[in-house]
Amino acid sequence: MATFNVTDESFQSDVVDADKPILVDFWADWCGPCKMIAPALEEISDELGEKVGIAKMDIMENPDVPGKLGVQGIPFLALYKGGEKVAELTGARPKSQLKAWLEGEL
Repeated sequence: MATFNVTDESFQSDVVDADKPILVDFWADWCGPCKMIAPALEEISDELGEKVGIAKMDIMENPDVPGKLGVQGIPFLALYKGGEKVAELTGARPKSQLKAWLEGEL
């Protein structure tokens, strides 16, 4: 299961109202570390797709949600379960660390 894009307009329905946990990757095209973790997130999405959805939100095209959440640095990962943000992680990590963190939060 591949990652999917989410916008300010679709955030409520795609993330908050989702019937399974959703990890949101807040990123921007100019962010090198964001580009570094993107392939790892795609692989994790394939591996854990039954347990969690992985969404990507471009903060330059969608400033409202990141602004409301107080996103200060990217990449910023936020895990939502049952409509609530339950965990967050800022900065790039190797795939093994990202997956271990996510599995520990699920």
